[in-house]
Amino acid sequence: MEVTLLGSFSAFSPVSSERRLSNAVFSSSKSNPRRRTHRVTAVKSVALKTHVGGRRLRKYENGAATVAEVVENPYSGAETASPDLHKSLSDFLEEARDLVGDDDGPPRWFSPLECSSQAQGSPLLLFIPGIDGTGLGLIRHHKKLGEVFDVWCLHIPVMDRSPAKDLVQLIERTVKSESYRFPNRPIYLVGESVGACLALDVAARNPNFDLTLILANPATHVNNLMSQPLVGMLNVLPDGVPTLLGEIFGFKQGDPLTAVLGGGILRDLFAVSANLPTLSRIFPKDTLLWKMELVKSAVASANTHIHAVRAETLILLSGRDQWLLNEADIDRFARTLPNFIVRKLKDNGHFLFFEDSVDLVTIIKCTCFYRRGKSHDHISDYIMLTSYELKQLVDDHKLLIDATSPVYLSTLANGKRVRGLEGIPSEGPVLYVGYHVLLGLEIVPVITQFLKERNIHLRGLAHPMLMWNIQDDRLVDPEMLDKYKMLGAVPVSNFNIYKLLQSKSHALLYPGGIRESFHRKGEEYKLFWPEQPEFVRVASKFGAKIVPFGVVGEDDICHLVLDAKDQRNIPILKDFMDYIDEATKQAGNLREGDGTELGNQICYLPGLVPKIPGRFYFYFGKPIETAGKEQELKDKDKAQEFYLQVKSEVEQCIAYLKMKRESDPYRHLLPRMLYQASHGFSSEIPTFDL
Repeated sequence: MEVTLLGSFSAFSPVSSERRLSNAVFSSSKSNPRRRTHRVTAVKSVALKTHVGGRRLRKYENGAATVAEVVENPYSGAETASPDLHKSLSDFLEEARDLVGDDDGPPRWFSPLECSSQAQGSPLLLFIPGIDGTGLGLIRHHKKLGEVFDVWCLHIPVMDRSPAKDLVQLIERTVKSESYRFPNRPIYLVGESVGACLALDVAARNPNFDLTLILANPATHVNNLMSQPLVGMLNVLPDGVPTLLGEIFGFKQGDPLTAVLGGGILRDLFAVSANLPTLSRIFPKDTLLWKMELVKSAVASANTHIHAVRAETLILLSGRDQWLLNEADIDRFARTLPNFIVRKLKDNGHFLFFEDSVDLVTIIKCTCFYRRGKSHDHISDYIMLTSYELKQLVDDHKLLIDATSPVYLSTLANGKRVRGLEGIPSEGPVLYVGYHVLLGLEIVPVITQFLKERNIHLRGLAHPMLMWNIQDDRLVDPEMLDKYKMLGAVPVSNFNIYKLLQSKSHALLYPGGIRESFHRKGEEYKLFWPEQPEFVRVASKFGAKIVPFGVVGEDDICHLVLDAKDQRNIPILKDFMDYIDEATKQAGNLREGDGTELGNQICYLPGLVPKIPGRFYFYFGKPIETAGKEQELKDKDKAQEFYLQVKSEVEQCIAYLKMKRESDPYRHLLPRMLYQASHGFSSEIPTFDL
């Protein structure tokens, strides 16, 4: 394994930036354990991107020469995309063996070479390891993290006995040095178990630095019922690795340590006998005894200083790890830490970052926890979906998509209707304005279809409540809102519409908002648009095209039997509805003070009776030009007239779909199933004549 050495320095004495940031590369091969070489940094061209159908034409400018190449849509084959994280425990053990093979010297930072592709302006991520101390705990995540962070990992040699306070000082010096070098760059401290404690301590001692904490199963509580017998066992057992680790991490059914420390992972460790020598070098008996003392001192120090932490904090809490943290700690964090989010991973064990179901970058996306500046910007700090993340989103909604076989229609510039999204403008800025069906069931199908067919990313403008990191799961499971953040939703506001169109994005706006999406009985396909035509003026400022669209099909898949009004009349549900009202106000009611029906903006869980699925239909009308109309639309009456024209186009799209679906021979489920049975289940199902 090759890593970029960012400084080999003692925890006991300060070291200059020049030495710590040496660009030496070291390899632990036996023939040349400290090989030096030059590091070449590739200078990335600035690309001007233009959409061409499902592909992009990318132009690179280099002096007088211009080179053009066509790049295939990376999302077109999302259905067969492979996982983003490829490495496993075996890779960890193999690289750990190389890393600890010549494991002398004090603690030091290193940067894995696979983390060298970060984008310009990426924040610094300092990884503080847990009980193993190798610094390789994020090995499965290195490549993906390295695209959006400048990743440094702390390696604590096996025989190092630096106390917790010296490790804290080491990390603190690095934080101060890097903050001085790049004052506008945030620094992420990612720690697991004991490393999370050290991160808390550093944050408490440096409240004025721009720090963000990600803590995996922080060791803020030591279960003495487990730790004391473990220490006693370590003191009496021999040094033989099979005996020692077999006794400590035994695989007997019901053994609490097996459950706590991740029985499945430990079984994998011992399944290959070649792992035992590596484990013996990482965890000799005296090192394990020292680590237990380190855990206790780190826990005590973190708990003493936690009240001084001011950094944003994301805690990843395993449901099957009760060794070092309990629910009382989480409650205390919520009361103590000013910017606190907890993500509960109910089915995971202590070694989170080695488990297949945990992707750290995806979690950061889902919690909007990534930023390059002083605060998170939903537009500029958004990290695009990978093909595999898109595949997972589609798979999560596969039942809805397969059951409804969506039909997508669009309109060419000459007014001709076509099947598919050929009529969608390639170049931004474009503002898509349309109808919001019940519960927003159309959002994931339409955004994923745009990505797969045209490589166009729709940035949806969402109610602030959907962007909340909800901590009270009485209202909704926080993970249910992840899809909106993954897809790049932006809190709706005139300012955010302005920023999206200014950046030439494709923005998706529902003027009817949640009043339309959470409508009442008998209100399907009715628009609840406000009177103010603000989006028309903003679109004209940037010459954005406005694409009106309609969606039909909610009445073919479910029947609304209990709406908000009905639920308020049921005593057992009234208190819950009042709770939702309060939550909506806290998130930010966009029409607060509006006494009309349009101001009645609340989220609720409608009572639905499913039907045998019909079909979803999407129709995107002819793009409406605003270029050259900025001055004209400054006139209030002209703007209102233009606004009503857009609204009328949306209503016509809905009316067209409602009429034409009556002639669709495959509107109902059985004909579609028979068609696919005879033509193949991946075949495209026909629809009505356009």
